[in-house]
Amino acid sequence: MSSLTSDQLNQYKEEGFIAPIDVLSSDEALKIRKEIENIETNWPKELEGIGRNYVHMISPVFDNVCHNTKILDAVESIIGKNILICGTTLFIKNPNQKGFVSFHQDAKYIGLEPHNWVTAWIAITDANEENGCMKMWSGSHKKNIQKHSQKFNENNLLTRGQTIENVPIEETTSVILKAGQMSLHHPTIVHGSGLNKTEDRRIGFVVQSYIGSNVEQILGKMYVQQARGIDEFKYHEHTKRPVELMSQNDIKTRKKANEELSKIFYSGSKQKGKY
Repeated sequence: MSSLTSDQLNQYKEEGFIAPIDVLSSDEALKIRKEIENIETNWPKELEGIGRNYVHMISPVFDNVCHNTKILDAVESIIGKNILICGTTLFIKNPNQKGFVSFHQDAKYIGLEPHNWVTAWIAITDANEENGCMKMWSGSHKKNIQKHSQKFNENNLLTRGQTIENVPIEETTSVILKAGQMSLHHPTIVHGSGLNKTEDRRIGFVVQSYIGSNVEQILGKMYVQQARGIDEFKYHEHTKRPVELMSQNDIKTRKKANEELSKIFYSGSKQKGKY
């Protein structure tokens, strides 16, 4: 098994993230981009709003990414051998759309306890400072959950526009990735990203998250797939892997999963965003 090195694991422990990790070839990344464009062309609006979630449930191409051996080997080094795929999200920044991600912690509104989980951010196109790559506040994962303001601001790609104020930008690290590379980050690391100032799309496919089977959903119901090992706790609803693109049964399951996810993301909120 090609696990993470001791240096990489130490980086994760001390800084809260690891990058870059080579997981896909450039051809594989291009195939994924073409899958996105195929869905957008033939099933308009399917990937818009809350539709950006759980695309792995309706596409064998995305499903295969989630079960990629290189990714799972790295994840296993962090959370152990019993791995569940808990959710996926497409973060697409189109040119001139002013999309950004405010500084936040994934664990704030997602309801996954304990924090034996990790987020995999897979670059489908190159991610760099010009097109709005992620910025990580190294070591901030050690401070537990911080105060977030709910801004619901336009162009913010987060559900509530959740924002940690006064993050020292000079202390953040830009996560520069080539198409096919990924980063792994801790549930409580503070991170965000800026605008895409280029003429091409910036596309990230995010497995949020790979969870250990001991992780519960304390705010609602989660739909998962078994990626490795066994699920001895059985806290979640298990789904089958898709065998064809956009089958009617898979679309129905995905709709249910997104409805439940929306309840989780907006738990306790009087207002709803577009995601």
